[in-house]
Amino acid sequence: MENECCPKFDPKPWEDHEFNWEEKLFVKDHMRCILHIPLNFGGIMTRQLKVMEAAGACPVAADFLVMTGNDTLWGADVYLAATKDVPGEKMVRLSGTFYSRVYEGPFSRIGKWIADYKAALQGMEKPVKELFFYYTTCPKCAKKWGKNYVVIIGRLK
Repeated sequence: MENECCPKFDPKPWEDHEFNWEEKLFVKDHMRCILHIPLNFGGIMTRQLKVMEAAGACPVAADFLVMTGNDTLWGADVYLAATKDVPGEKMVRLSGTFYSRVYEGPFSRIGKWIADYKAALQGMEKPVKELFFYYTTCPKCAKKWGKNYVVIIGRLK
């Protein structure tokens, strides 16, 4: 992951896609926020990537997945996909049916994206249990690739 920061994201496989995860493994951390603005996200990423690399638990770049969930005004959980358990870290496994939809633009639009996502699922009569936000690239790579994609992933009830 050090040589290539973020690969170019292909939104097609994630656009309006229903899929199942069975015990999908993640390292789970928590970031502090003020009014939803992350304060220590970069530090969490740096620390977790170092620990994951040392444990040999980093997926190949194309399969690397960073999501947030349980977002509040003051914090959010961070989920980093892993290929195996990382000693000393909180590990979670996600299972169930999920639905993803891709959005592009500045993060300030997230409220509109969530409303659109929920309306789409309501129209399909698919209730959502919880939402996750997959950040497909770091800010530097979003600028490099000219697109800032965010995938909203909902665990369906």
